[in-house]
Amino acid sequence: MKRLKIITNGSPAKYYRFEETAVPAEILKKLSLEPKYPVYCARLNNRDIRLNDTVAEGGKLEFIDMTSASGNMVYQVSLIFLYLKAVHDVLGKKTEVTIANSLSKGLYTVIHTSGIDSRTVAAVEKRMRQLQKADIPIIQKDTARKEALLTAERDEAQLLKSAPDLERVNVCLLDDERSIFFQNLVPSTGYLEYFELRKYHNGVLLRYPYPSDPCTIIPFEPQELLYEAFSEEQKWEKLMGVSYAGDLNRKTEDGSYRDLIMLSEALHEKKTAEIAGMIKDSGKRIILIAGPSSSGKTTFARRLCIQLRVAGLHPLYLGTDDYFINREDMIPDENGNLDFEGLSAVDIGLFTEQMNQLLAGKTVDIPRFDFITGKKVYGDRITSISSRQPIVIEGIHALNPLLTTGIEEDQKFRIYISPLTQLNIDRHHRVPTTDARMLRRLVRDYRTRGKSAETTILSWPSVRAGEDVNIFPFNTEADVFFNSQCLYELAVLKKYAEPLLKSIRPKSAAYPEAGRMLRFLEAFRVIEDDSCIVNNSILREFIGGSIFD
Repeated sequence: MKRLKIITNGSPAKYYRFEETAVPAEILKKLSLEPKYPVYCARLNNRDIRLNDTVAEGGKLEFIDMTSASGNMVYQVSLIFLYLKAVHDVLGKKTEVTIANSLSKGLYTVIHTSGIDSRTVAAVEKRMRQLQKADIPIIQKDTARKEALLTAERDEAQLLKSAPDLERVNVCLLDDERSIFFQNLVPSTGYLEYFELRKYHNGVLLRYPYPSDPCTIIPFEPQELLYEAFSEEQKWEKLMGVSYAGDLNRKTEDGSYRDLIMLSEALHEKKTAEIAGMIKDSGKRIILIAGPSSSGKTTFARRLCIQLRVAGLHPLYLGTDDYFINREDMIPDENGNLDFEGLSAVDIGLFTEQMNQLLAGKTVDIPRFDFITGKKVYGDRITSISSRQPIVIEGIHALNPLLTTGIEEDQKFRIYISPLTQLNIDRHHRVPTTDARMLRRLVRDYRTRGKSAETTILSWPSVRAGEDVNIFPFNTEADVFFNSQCLYELAVLKKYAEPLLKSIRPKSAAYPEAGRMLRFLEAFRVIEDDSCIVNNSILREFIGGSIFD
């Protein structure tokens, strides 16, 4: 007799005994479990499995919903498969579809055929709902690369041939729809209840619930600046001849990645210079820079200051961290904890007072926050500026209107920065921006703070939760977006991140997420020699060797 400890979100642990084998989906029914949210996959002894897989060992079986990164990705990828099937049913099997990027709490997709209007989108959505209600099985076969190549389509074959680490993939069937995926999918279309389609610019938004509210489609909000930033990135990719992992792999293999690195860095510098020109033309003097964790805010701010000097301005660079409230003056929450991430940790009154004094030409004693003592230190930076000097301010709260409510609106120029990953694995598989940022962070945390990849991964959900409150709601305040992605970076980061991820032991709570990251990194070749990356590159902030360190 074998025994499983059953864990679900929202229910006390239960135990299930079986003789030879068991199936997670059947266990869920037999125990009459009522998870808090719908579940999309399971985790057996820290290994992610499908709900219809056969279990032949005892231990711990967790049911995973969308609040987990694994559950969220299973739902997304399964929904993409359903979407592809519906598009081909409505518009024909030869119709090509690109899953481009994340936008407006969904995925921005492009259907490559003429005449895509709201009626066409409605027809595709209707077909998706018909397929969902039909509860059609999704057949998944773990397949070796050589076998997968026999039936692979053009983009799939290009990737499989160019990525030597990609030894196995999932060949999936949904009725007559076939595709290759790199992770598990739900057992059938009936699981894919929550979605909506919306025509948006030249594409279609495939929207689904946000992890914080797994059963609700959040009301649509257009993100025009973000859309423009992605459109600009697409132009850069065409200029550099790299759209998918296979393109980057070929350049890595033949050595032409060096030209790609130089071109990518030149485009960053050009964009930074354009933003500096916009600031000069606007005459605004409070330059606010914000973005999520590992966006490269510090390096970008330093590079912007240099370009402002080239434009004839002499900026003063400040970070909002120096305006933290003294730790002894912070008010604990109801659980006795101090919130170091929230805006309440910033001395807004002092910040506002000093910014207005500087704008008025007065001399100010700017504090420096000592993170060891938890107090502001004065006397090191007694400063005044001329009537034309701008102040460049970088920090997670910089775009929150409450931070600068006491400063004249016509003085503010706002910049949002994030690595808006556009380089996809192939036409149907994107690289989530949050994954790119987590790779950056775990490499930097290990290099500069001695933190293990395990520690970084386990802390990532709280980092993301803080971003949802303190950063993402305010990106629409920006005057301009800066995409800090380096098109070549995943091939560089893999060299540093892979050993760190592989060091995580199977019993660690971080092991499933490390495994997911390792699987998607298999699609990329490694750039071993990164010496040609310039020392002011944003990527240097993470891998080391930055002139700004």
